[in-house]
Amino acid sequence: EKIMSEQKVFMIANLKINDKDTYQIYEKGFFPMLKKYDGEFVTYDDSVETFEGSSPLEGRAIIFSFPSPEKARKWFNDPEYQELAKNRRTAAELKNLSMIKSLPARK
Repeated sequence: EKIMSEQKVFMIANLKINDKDTYQIYEKGFFPMLKKYDGEFVTYDDSVETFEGSSPLEGRAIIFSFPSPEKARKWFNDPEYQELAKNRRTAAELKNLSMIKSLPARK
């Protein structure tokens, strides 16, 4: 069996919600799916303050984490999550969903 890496990853999502009711269906199912893959919710913000740059975040920014890149990929590719994500795709315009790896532990 392949050994999972212990490199924590942070997920950053940026989206514009257009249909709050349908988005709430997604939100309710999101947390159990996150837990299924040992994910942790960090925060969300509907009024991100941009200090500098040509591509300011619009709408909602969400940060959550997984203990490894493998778990993040399994979460995203889970058919149950993809079914749930249809609600998000209907309700919101996803600008970006990205995985950022933490620095590897120093030896």
